[in-house]
Amino acid sequence: MSSTASARWFAGVLSLLAATLCLPATASTGPDIQSGAALIIDHYGNRLYGKNTTEVRPIASLTKLMTAMVVLDADLPLDDPITITEQDRDRLRWSRSRLHIGEATLSRGDMLRVALMASDNRAAAALGRTTFAGGTPDFVAAMNKKAAALGMRSSHFADSSGLDGANASTAEDLVRMVHAAAQYPFIRETTSTGEFTAHPYGSGGAVQYRNTNPLVRDARWDVELSKTGYVNEAGRCLVMQAVFAQRRLYIVLLNAQGKYTPVADVRRLRDWLEAGGDRHTASLAVNTH
Repeated sequence: MSSTASARWFAGVLSLLAATLCLPATASTGPDIQSGAALIIDHYGNRLYGKNTTEVRPIASLTKLMTAMVVLDADLPLDDPITITEQDRDRLRWSRSRLHIGEATLSRGDMLRVALMASDNRAAAALGRTTFAGGTPDFVAAMNKKAAALGMRSSHFADSSGLDGANASTAEDLVRMVHAAAQYPFIRETTSTGEFTAHPYGSGGAVQYRNTNPLVRDARWDVELSKTGYVNEAGRCLVMQAVFAQRRLYIVLLNAQGKYTPVADVRRLRDWLEAGGDRHTASLAVNTH
């Protein structure tokens, strides 16, 4: 899709999403989704499936989509170097990173790629620390301001990585976030790429990163945007914009208990659509007239 056509499509779907999200939040007849909360909407504005869509839940690394939007909105040079420092160490969950403190340096663009594709928490922390003169506090304030501007009324952001359990939202709010993130070509391209090679140590060797969503690396899937997330209290989370069964879909899956449950849910969704299961969802369609 060209940038002009994409912009027209996004503008048109905004009104459809706004109307769709006013529909009742009860579970609808649909695929056998196992995630604890879910919302699936197509680009025509039809709500194909909803489950616990207004419950506020931790969202883990789905947070990084908001981080990326705030960084890109700041319009700083993507080739500026950023070095990982002690401030970027995760002292909440002690998560691992291949970006060594005091040694790893990447361009802002590559730091974004590592944060989005591989969900690296040090990369996200470094972006939050370096984007504004006021450091991380100013960055988190900008995240919450952006959320409010997008109409994410039940959402709150506490850090740039999603490690803090106070990063929370609803399935309905996250559809808005996914839609907004998809308007950034950088985010679409990065999150739909299967692998990326970074050079954080100069000539000291390359570091290979893989997308945390295996569907991105499967040629049978047309994934346009993707982000996974996990911390204990959030469970396994996945958001996607993807095209299958001849339509573009927004997919939000939260609080799955199995490691592969969100991916299995997406596969069940595709099977259901390809079997014509959505023919009974007409009552959920948005009246756009």
